[in-house]
Amino acid sequence: MTQTRLKARLQADLHDAMRARDKVRAGTLRMALTSVTTAEVAGDEARELSDDEVLKVLAKEAKKRKEAAAAYLEAKRPELAATEEAELTILEGYLPAQLSEAELADIVARAVASTGASGMPQMGAVMKVAQGEVAGRADGGRVAAAVRSALG
Repeated sequence: MTQTRLKARLQADLHDAMRARDKVRAGTLRMALTSVTTAEVAGDEARELSDDEVLKVLAKEAKKRKEAAAAYLEAKRPELAATEEAELTILEGYLPAQLSEAELADIVARAVASTGASGMPQMGAVMKVAQGEVAGRADGGRVAAAVRSALG
């Protein structure tokens, strides 16, 4: 099997982190590679993930870290939140740059125009078009909020 460039980069960075004895980075990259491997063997047969699919796995892991950090802060456990935020920072280094609110609003406006949506019943169609163009550069919740404000 050929290996995707992003997965190979994760593995190379893991080796570098292990050599440098950077425990947080090594642990985070191990976790990310485990998630990628789990996604590869999920389903009926094992397959190699494309770079886009690996990015989706990394985005999902980053979202988990963000939610865990917020939960730890709410539970008054700042030391655990700091660990989650450190892992999040490492994962964000592999993700594409996030869209600004203005860029996201522009994409949503184009999606509304292309679908001819006039109200909330067409939110699903607008979301489908907008998510295709956003392609991992914004959290789904942010996209949904932008669509709601555009349609509402």
